[in-house]
Amino acid sequence: MSRSFNSPSTRILGALVLGLLLGVALAASNPGAVPGVVGVAQPIGTAWLNALQMTVIPLVFSLLVTGIAATAEAARSGAVAARAIAVILTIMVASAVAAAILTPLFLGFAPMPAASAAALRGALADVAPAGPVPPLGEFMAGMVPSNVVAAAANGAFLSLILFALIFAFALTRIDRAGRETLTGVFAAIRDTMLVMIGWIIWIAPVGVFALALTVAARTGTAAVGALLHYIVTVSSVGVAVSLFALPLALWGGRVAFGRFLRESAPALAVALSTQSSLASLPAMLKGSEALGVPVATSGVALPLCVAMLRATGPAMNLAVAIYVAAWFGVPLTFATLGAATAIAVLTSLGSVSLPGQVSFISAISPIAVTLGVPLAPLGLLLAVETLPDIFRTLGNVIFDLAVTVTVAARSDPAELTAADALLSEPAQP
Repeated sequence: MSRSFNSPSTRILGALVLGLLLGVALAASNPGAVPGVVGVAQPIGTAWLNALQMTVIPLVFSLLVTGIAATAEAARSGAVAARAIAVILTIMVASAVAAAILTPLFLGFAPMPAASAAALRGALADVAPAGPVPPLGEFMAGMVPSNVVAAAANGAFLSLILFALIFAFALTRIDRAGRETLTGVFAAIRDTMLVMIGWIIWIAPVGVFALALTVAARTGTAAVGALLHYIVTVSSVGVAVSLFALPLALWGGRVAFGRFLRESAPALAVALSTQSSLASLPAMLKGSEALGVPVATSGVALPLCVAMLRATGPAMNLAVAIYVAAWFGVPLTFATLGAATAIAVLTSLGSVSLPGQVSFISAISPIAVTLGVPLAPLGLLLAVETLPDIFRTLGNVIFDLAVTVTVAARSDPAELTAADALLSEPAQP
Protein backbone atom coordinates (compact mmCIF):
# COMPACT_ATOMS: atom_id res chain seq x y z
CA MET A 1 0.00 0.00 0.00
CA SER A 2 1.47 3.34 -1.02
CA ARG A 3 2.16 5.99 1.54
CA SER A 4 -0.16 8.98 1.44
CA PHE A 5 -0.03 12.39 3.05
CA ASN A 6 -2.85 11.28 5.35
CA SER A 7 -1.24 7.99 6.48
CA PRO A 8 -0.60 7.47 10.22
CA SER A 9 3.17 7.58 9.75
CA THR A 10 3.00 10.85 7.80
CA ARG A 11 0.71 12.49 10.36
CA ILE A 12 2.93 11.35 13.24
CA LEU A 13 6.07 12.61 11.49
CA GLY A 14 4.35 15.92 10.77
CA ALA A 15 3.37 16.26 14.44
CA LEU A 16 6.98 15.59 15.45
CA VAL A 17 8.34 18.26 13.09
CA LEU A 18 5.73 20.80 14.22
CA GLY A 19 6.41 20.09 17.90
CA LEU A 20 10.18 20.40 17.41
CA LEU A 21 9.86 23.66 15.47
CA LEU A 22 7.54 25.25 18.02
CA GLY A 23 9.66 24.04 20.91
CA VAL A 24 12.88 25.41 19.41
CA ALA A 25 11.15 28.73 18.63
CA LEU A 26 9.78 28.97 22.17
CA ALA A 27 13.15 28.21 23.76
CA ALA A 28 14.82 30.89 21.62
CA SER A 29 12.20 33.64 21.82
CA ASN A 30 10.59 33.28 25.25
CA PRO A 31 12.52 31.02 27.67
CA GLY A 32 10.43 32.20 30.59
CA ALA A 33 7.33 30.58 29.10
CA VAL A 34 8.97 27.15 28.79
CA PRO A 35 8.02 25.82 32.28
CA GLY A 36 4.36 26.70 31.80
CA VAL A 37 4.15 25.15 28.33
CA VAL A 38 6.00 22.03 29.45
CA GLY A 39 3.71 21.74 32.46
CA VAL A 40 0.75 21.38 30.09
CA ALA A 41 2.34 19.39 27.25
CA GLN A 42 4.32 16.84 29.26
CA PRO A 43 1.34 15.18 31.01
CA ILE A 44 -0.40 14.80 27.64
CA GLY A 45 2.63 13.08 26.13
CA THR A 46 3.09 10.88 29.19
CA ALA A 47 -0.57 9.84 29.18
CA TRP A 48 -0.29 8.81 25.52
CA LEU A 49 2.86 6.78 26.24
CA ASN A 50 1.14 5.06 29.17
CA ALA A 51 -1.83 4.17 26.95
CA LEU A 52 0.54 2.64 24.40
CA GLN A 53 2.48 0.68 27.00
CA MET A 54 -0.60 -0.78 28.69
CA THR A 55 -1.28 -2.95 25.64
CA VAL A 56 2.25 -4.32 25.27
CA ILE A 57 2.19 -7.25 27.72
CA PRO A 58 -1.05 -8.91 26.51
CA LEU A 59 -0.07 -8.22 22.88
CA VAL A 60 3.44 -9.68 23.20
CA PHE A 61 2.21 -12.77 25.04
CA SER A 62 -0.58 -13.48 22.55
CA LEU A 63 1.70 -12.81 19.57
CA LEU A 64 4.28 -15.28 20.84
CA VAL A 65 1.71 -18.00 21.47
CA THR A 66 -0.03 -17.64 18.11
CA GLY A 67 3.25 -17.11 16.24
CA ILE A 68 4.91 -20.25 17.59
CA ALA A 69 1.76 -22.27 16.99
CA ALA A 70 1.63 -21.06 13.38
CA THR A 71 5.34 -21.80 12.88
CA ALA A 72 4.96 -25.32 14.21
CA GLU A 73 1.97 -25.91 11.95
CA ALA A 74 3.84 -24.60 8.89
CA ALA A 75 6.83 -26.83 9.63
CA ARG A 76 4.57 -29.88 9.37
CA SER A 77 3.51 -29.00 5.81
CA GLY A 78 6.52 -30.51 4.05
CA ALA A 79 10.28 -30.65 3.64
CA VAL A 80 10.49 -27.45 1.58
CA ALA A 81 8.55 -25.49 4.22
CA ALA A 82 10.60 -26.99 7.07
CA ARG A 83 13.85 -26.09 5.30
CA ALA A 84 12.64 -22.55 4.67
CA ILE A 85 11.67 -22.13 8.32
CA ALA A 86 15.08 -23.41 9.44
CA VAL A 87 16.84 -20.86 7.22
CA ILE A 88 14.49 -18.08 8.39
CA LEU A 89 15.17 -18.77 12.08
CA THR A 90 18.93 -18.92 11.46
CA ILE A 91 18.86 -15.55 9.71
CA MET A 92 16.87 -13.91 12.49
CA VAL A 93 19.27 -15.16 15.15
CA ALA A 94 22.25 -13.99 13.08
CA SER A 95 20.53 -10.62 12.57
CA ALA A 96 20.22 -10.02 16.32
CA VAL A 97 23.79 -11.16 17.01
CA ALA A 98 25.06 -8.83 14.28
CA ALA A 99 23.29 -5.88 15.89
CA ALA A 100 24.73 -6.71 19.31
CA ILE A 101 28.19 -6.43 17.72
CA LEU A 102 27.69 -3.68 15.14
CA THR A 103 25.65 -1.13 17.11
CA PRO A 104 28.25 -0.56 19.86
CA LEU A 105 30.92 -0.41 17.14
CA PHE A 106 29.01 2.23 15.17
CA LEU A 107 28.34 4.24 18.34
CA GLY A 108 32.01 4.02 19.26
CA PHE A 109 33.03 5.22 15.82
CA ALA A 110 30.39 8.00 15.61
CA PRO A 111 28.85 8.60 19.05
CA MET A 112 25.90 10.85 19.68
CA PRO A 113 27.18 14.42 20.21
CA ALA A 114 27.83 14.80 23.93
CA ALA A 115 25.91 18.07 24.15
CA SER A 116 22.83 16.52 22.52
CA ALA A 117 22.93 13.46 24.76
CA ALA A 118 23.25 15.57 27.90
CA ALA A 119 20.47 17.93 26.82
CA LEU A 120 18.10 15.10 26.03
CA ARG A 121 18.84 13.35 29.30
CA GLY A 122 18.06 16.60 31.05
CA ALA A 123 14.82 17.01 29.14
CA LEU A 124 13.76 13.53 30.21
CA ALA A 125 15.23 13.74 33.69
CA ASP A 126 11.88 12.94 35.27
CA VAL A 127 11.69 9.66 33.35
CA ALA A 128 12.88 6.72 35.43
CA PRO A 129 14.72 3.86 33.73
CA ALA A 130 13.06 0.50 33.47
CA GLY A 131 15.08 -0.71 36.43
CA PRO A 132 18.67 -1.39 37.51
CA VAL A 133 20.53 -4.30 35.97
CA PRO A 134 20.88 -6.97 38.71
CA PRO A 135 24.06 -9.01 39.31
CA LEU A 136 24.60 -11.96 36.97
CA GLY A 137 23.48 -14.64 39.43
CA GLU A 138 20.33 -12.76 40.36
CA PHE A 139 19.65 -12.01 36.71
CA MET A 140 19.88 -15.69 35.72
CA ALA A 141 17.73 -16.83 38.65
CA GLY A 142 15.11 -14.19 37.91
CA MET A 143 14.63 -15.44 34.36
CA VAL A 144 12.32 -18.20 35.64
CA PRO A 145 9.23 -16.59 37.17
CA SER A 146 7.93 -17.96 40.46
CA ASN A 147 4.67 -16.09 39.83
CA VAL A 148 3.84 -15.32 36.22
CA VAL A 149 1.03 -12.92 37.23
CA ALA A 150 3.47 -10.92 39.36
CA ALA A 151 5.98 -10.97 36.49
CA ALA A 152 3.35 -9.46 34.19
CA ALA A 153 2.34 -6.87 36.78
CA ASN A 154 5.97 -5.83 37.32
CA GLY A 155 6.78 -5.68 33.61
CA ALA A 156 9.34 -8.50 33.88
CA PHE A 157 9.38 -9.20 30.15
CA LEU A 158 12.20 -11.73 30.21
CA SER A 159 10.36 -13.96 32.67
CA LEU A 160 7.06 -13.44 30.86
CA ILE A 161 8.54 -14.29 27.46
CA LEU A 162 10.20 -17.43 28.85
CA PHE A 163 6.83 -18.55 30.24
CA ALA A 164 5.10 -17.71 26.94
CA LEU A 165 7.71 -19.71 25.05
CA ILE A 166 7.28 -22.80 27.21
CA PHE A 167 3.50 -22.41 27.18
CA ALA A 168 3.40 -22.12 23.38
CA PHE A 169 5.56 -25.21 22.82
CA ALA A 170 3.48 -27.17 25.34
CA LEU A 171 0.38 -26.02 23.48
CA THR A 172 1.64 -27.71 20.31
CA ARG A 173 1.73 -31.06 22.14
CA ILE A 174 -1.89 -31.24 23.28
CA ASP A 175 -4.80 -32.61 21.25
CA ARG A 176 -5.88 -30.71 18.15
CA ALA A 177 -9.24 -29.55 19.52
CA GLY A 178 -7.73 -28.08 22.66
CA ARG A 179 -4.87 -26.54 20.69
CA GLU A 180 -7.24 -24.82 18.27
CA THR A 181 -9.42 -23.57 21.11
CA LEU A 182 -6.56 -21.99 23.03
CA THR A 183 -4.95 -20.63 19.88
CA GLY A 184 -8.27 -19.06 18.97
CA VAL A 185 -8.50 -17.41 22.40
CA PHE A 186 -5.05 -15.88 22.13
CA ALA A 187 -5.72 -14.86 18.53
CA ALA A 188 -8.81 -13.01 19.76
CA ILE A 189 -6.77 -11.30 22.50
CA ARG A 190 -4.15 -10.34 19.91
CA ASP A 191 -6.76 -8.89 17.55
CA THR A 192 -8.44 -6.98 20.39
CA MET A 193 -5.12 -5.45 21.44
CA LEU A 194 -4.48 -4.47 17.82
CA VAL A 195 -7.83 -2.65 17.69
CA MET A 196 -6.94 -0.79 20.91
CA ILE A 197 -3.50 0.11 19.57
CA GLY A 198 -5.12 1.30 16.36
CA TRP A 199 -7.13 3.78 18.40
CA ILE A 200 -4.02 4.88 20.31
CA ILE A 201 -2.04 5.28 17.08
CA TRP A 202 -4.90 7.38 15.69
CA ILE A 203 -4.32 9.98 18.43
CA ALA A 204 -0.54 9.55 18.25
CA PRO A 205 0.01 12.94 16.56
CA VAL A 206 -1.28 14.62 19.72
CA GLY A 207 1.01 12.61 22.01
CA VAL A 208 4.05 12.93 19.75
CA PHE A 209 3.49 16.66 19.34
CA ALA A 210 3.35 17.07 23.12
CA LEU A 211 6.53 15.00 23.63
CA ALA A 212 8.41 16.81 20.85
CA LEU A 213 7.33 20.23 22.13
CA THR A 214 8.47 19.32 25.66
CA VAL A 215 11.89 18.04 24.58
CA ALA A 216 12.59 20.81 22.06
CA ALA A 217 11.52 23.56 24.48
CA ARG A 218 13.98 22.21 27.03
CA THR A 219 16.86 21.39 24.67
CA GLY A 220 16.51 23.69 21.64
CA THR A 221 18.09 22.37 18.45
CA ALA A 222 19.92 19.55 20.28
CA ALA A 223 16.87 17.31 19.86
CA VAL A 224 16.95 17.67 16.07
CA GLY A 225 20.61 16.69 15.81
CA ALA A 226 20.10 13.71 18.12
CA LEU A 227 17.18 12.36 16.08
CA LEU A 228 19.16 12.66 12.85
CA HIS A 229 22.08 10.81 14.47
CA TYR A 230 19.67 8.11 15.64
CA ILE A 231 18.20 7.65 12.14
CA VAL A 232 21.65 7.30 10.57
CA THR A 233 22.91 4.87 13.24
CA VAL A 234 19.94 2.49 13.24
CA SER A 235 19.57 2.61 9.45
CA SER A 236 23.27 1.80 9.08
CA VAL A 237 22.80 -1.34 11.16
CA GLY A 238 19.89 -2.35 8.91
CA VAL A 239 21.91 -1.76 5.74
CA ALA A 240 24.88 -3.73 7.09
CA VAL A 241 22.68 -6.70 7.95
CA SER A 242 20.88 -6.52 4.59
CA LEU A 243 24.17 -6.86 2.72
CA PHE A 244 24.55 -10.38 4.10
CA ALA A 245 21.74 -11.45 1.76
CA LEU A 246 24.20 -11.23 -1.13
CA PRO A 247 26.63 -13.92 0.08
CA LEU A 248 23.64 -16.05 1.08
CA ALA A 249 22.34 -15.90 -2.51
CA LEU A 250 25.84 -16.54 -3.89
CA TRP A 251 26.88 -19.48 -1.72
CA GLY A 252 23.54 -20.78 -0.51
CA GLY A 253 21.54 -20.22 -3.69
CA ARG A 254 24.44 -20.54 -6.17
CA VAL A 255 23.39 -17.34 -7.97
CA ALA A 256 25.87 -14.75 -9.26
CA PHE A 257 25.84 -11.32 -7.59
CA GLY A 258 25.03 -9.43 -10.76
CA ARG A 259 22.19 -11.69 -11.77
CA PHE A 260 20.69 -11.71 -8.28
CA LEU A 261 20.75 -7.92 -8.01
CA ARG A 262 19.36 -7.47 -11.52
CA GLU A 263 16.38 -9.77 -10.98
CA SER A 264 15.77 -8.40 -7.46
CA ALA A 265 15.63 -4.78 -8.62
CA PRO A 266 11.88 -4.70 -9.53
CA ALA A 267 10.88 -6.14 -6.14
CA LEU A 268 13.16 -3.67 -4.35
CA ALA A 269 11.59 -0.81 -6.31
CA VAL A 270 8.13 -1.89 -5.16
CA ALA A 271 9.40 -2.24 -1.58
CA LEU A 272 10.88 1.26 -1.69
CA SER A 273 7.64 2.81 -2.90
CA THR A 274 5.26 0.85 -0.64
CA GLN A 275 7.40 -0.06 2.40
CA SER A 276 5.52 -3.37 2.42
CA SER A 277 6.90 -6.88 1.93
CA LEU A 278 3.41 -8.16 1.18
CA ALA A 279 2.91 -5.63 -1.61
CA SER A 280 6.26 -6.72 -3.04
CA LEU A 281 5.27 -10.42 -3.16
CA PRO A 282 4.09 -10.48 -6.83
CA ALA A 283 7.34 -8.83 -7.96
CA MET A 284 9.32 -11.26 -5.80
CA LEU A 285 7.54 -14.24 -7.37
CA LYS A 286 8.40 -12.93 -10.82
CA GLY A 287 11.99 -12.27 -9.80
CA SER A 288 12.43 -15.74 -8.32
CA GLU A 289 11.09 -17.24 -11.55
CA ALA A 290 13.68 -15.25 -13.52
CA LEU A 291 16.33 -16.62 -11.17
CA GLY A 292 15.32 -20.15 -12.12
CA VAL A 293 13.44 -21.05 -8.94
CA PRO A 294 10.72 -23.67 -9.57
CA VAL A 295 7.19 -22.54 -8.80
CA ALA A 296 6.95 -25.49 -6.41
CA THR A 297 9.60 -23.84 -4.25
CA SER A 298 8.73 -20.15 -4.64
CA GLY A 299 5.05 -20.90 -4.04
CA VAL A 300 5.94 -22.31 -0.61
CA ALA A 301 9.08 -20.45 0.44
CA LEU A 302 8.18 -16.88 -0.55
CA PRO A 303 4.80 -16.73 1.26
CA LEU A 304 6.50 -18.25 4.32
CA CYS A 305 9.22 -15.61 4.15
CA VAL A 306 6.71 -12.78 3.83
CA ALA A 307 4.72 -14.20 6.74
CA MET A 308 7.62 -15.05 9.05
CA LEU A 309 10.92 -13.46 8.05
CA ARG A 310 11.81 -10.02 9.35
CA ALA A 311 15.51 -10.23 8.60
CA THR A 312 16.24 -6.66 9.66
CA GLY A 313 13.77 -6.72 12.57
CA PRO A 314 15.94 -8.29 15.29
CA ALA A 315 18.95 -6.18 14.27
CA MET A 316 17.24 -2.81 14.06
CA ASN A 317 15.00 -3.37 17.09
CA LEU A 318 18.01 -4.31 19.22
CA ALA A 319 19.93 -1.37 17.76
CA VAL A 320 17.18 1.00 18.96
CA ALA A 321 17.38 -0.33 22.52
CA ILE A 322 21.19 -0.25 22.54
CA TYR A 323 21.08 3.32 21.23
CA VAL A 324 18.80 4.42 24.07
CA ALA A 325 21.08 2.62 26.54
CA ALA A 326 24.06 4.60 25.20
CA TRP A 327 21.96 7.76 25.29
CA PHE A 328 21.22 7.31 29.01
CA GLY A 329 24.58 5.80 29.95
CA VAL A 330 23.10 2.42 30.93
CA PRO A 331 25.87 -0.20 31.14
CA LEU A 332 25.39 -3.34 29.05
CA THR A 333 26.57 -6.63 30.51
CA PHE A 334 27.13 -9.82 28.55
CA ALA A 335 24.13 -11.44 30.29
CA THR A 336 21.67 -8.62 29.59
CA LEU A 337 22.90 -8.20 26.03
CA GLY A 338 22.58 -11.95 25.43
CA ALA A 339 19.06 -11.99 26.86
CA ALA A 340 18.09 -8.94 24.83
CA THR A 341 19.44 -10.63 21.69
CA ALA A 342 17.21 -13.65 22.29
CA ILE A 343 14.20 -11.46 23.00
CA ALA A 344 14.85 -9.47 19.81
CA VAL A 345 14.50 -12.68 17.82
CA LEU A 346 11.34 -13.83 19.59
CA THR A 347 9.52 -10.50 19.53
CA SER A 348 10.39 -9.97 15.85
CA LEU A 349 9.08 -13.43 15.05
CA GLY A 350 5.87 -12.64 16.90
CA SER A 351 5.41 -9.20 15.35
CA VAL A 352 5.13 -10.25 11.71
CA SER A 353 2.43 -8.62 9.58
CA LEU A 354 1.85 -5.86 12.14
CA PRO A 355 1.79 -2.17 11.17
CA GLY A 356 5.19 -0.53 11.63
CA GLN A 357 4.12 1.68 14.54
CA VAL A 358 2.61 -1.27 16.41
CA SER A 359 5.53 -3.64 15.91
CA PHE A 360 7.98 -0.86 16.86
CA ILE A 361 6.53 -0.63 20.37
CA SER A 362 5.59 -4.29 20.89
CA ALA A 363 8.97 -5.61 19.71
CA ILE A 364 11.29 -3.03 21.27
CA SER A 365 9.68 -2.49 24.69
CA PRO A 366 10.64 -5.98 25.99
CA ILE A 367 14.21 -5.48 24.73
CA ALA A 368 14.47 -2.08 26.40
CA VAL A 369 13.14 -3.38 29.71
CA THR A 370 15.63 -6.25 29.65
CA LEU A 371 18.51 -3.81 29.11
CA GLY A 372 17.20 -1.56 31.89
CA VAL A 373 16.61 1.51 29.73
CA PRO A 374 13.62 3.92 29.87
CA LEU A 375 10.71 3.48 27.52
CA ALA A 376 9.68 7.13 27.19
CA PRO A 377 12.18 7.94 24.39
CA LEU A 378 10.43 5.34 22.22
CA GLY A 379 7.57 7.79 21.75
CA LEU A 380 9.87 10.24 19.99
CA LEU A 381 11.73 7.54 18.06
CA LEU A 382 8.42 6.07 16.88
CA ALA A 383 7.72 9.35 15.09
CA VAL A 384 10.81 9.08 12.89
CA GLU A 385 10.47 5.34 12.26
CA THR A 386 9.16 6.09 8.76
CA LEU A 387 12.74 6.68 7.58
CA PRO A 388 14.49 3.61 9.07
CA ASP A 389 11.46 1.57 8.01
CA ILE A 390 12.51 2.05 4.38
CA PHE A 391 15.72 0.15 5.10
CA ARG A 392 13.82 -2.45 7.12
CA THR A 393 11.59 -3.26 4.16
CA LEU A 394 14.37 -3.29 1.58
CA GLY A 395 16.40 -5.66 3.74
CA ASN A 396 13.43 -7.95 4.33
CA VAL A 397 12.65 -8.20 0.61
CA ILE A 398 16.24 -8.91 -0.47
CA PHE A 399 16.47 -11.62 2.19
CA ASP A 400 13.12 -13.12 1.14
CA LEU A 401 14.55 -13.67 -2.33
CA ALA A 402 17.90 -14.92 -1.01
CA VAL A 403 16.17 -17.49 1.21
CA THR A 404 13.99 -18.65 -1.68
CA VAL A 405 16.91 -19.28 -4.04
CA THR A 406 18.80 -21.01 -1.21
CA VAL A 407 15.92 -23.35 -0.42
CA ALA A 408 15.52 -24.12 -4.13
CA ALA A 409 19.23 -24.91 -4.50
CA ARG A 410 19.23 -27.16 -1.42
CA SER A 411 16.05 -29.13 -2.20
CA ASP A 412 16.16 -32.37 -4.13
CA PRO A 413 13.80 -33.02 -7.07
CA ALA A 414 11.60 -35.44 -5.09
CA GLU A 415 10.83 -32.74 -2.50
CA LEU A 416 10.02 -30.24 -5.23
CA THR A 417 7.71 -32.74 -6.93
CA ALA A 418 5.86 -33.31 -3.65
CA ALA A 419 5.56 -29.57 -3.07
CA ASP A 420 4.32 -29.05 -6.64
CA ALA A 421 1.65 -31.71 -6.08
CA LEU A 422 0.61 -29.99 -2.86
CA LEU A 423 0.26 -26.62 -4.63
CA SER A 424 -1.72 -28.12 -7.48
CA GLU A 425 -4.32 -29.78 -5.23
CA PRO A 426 -7.76 -28.15 -5.51
CA ALA A 427 -8.89 -26.19 -2.47
CA GLN A 428 -11.19 -28.06 -0.13
CA PRO A 429 -14.69 -26.64 0.17
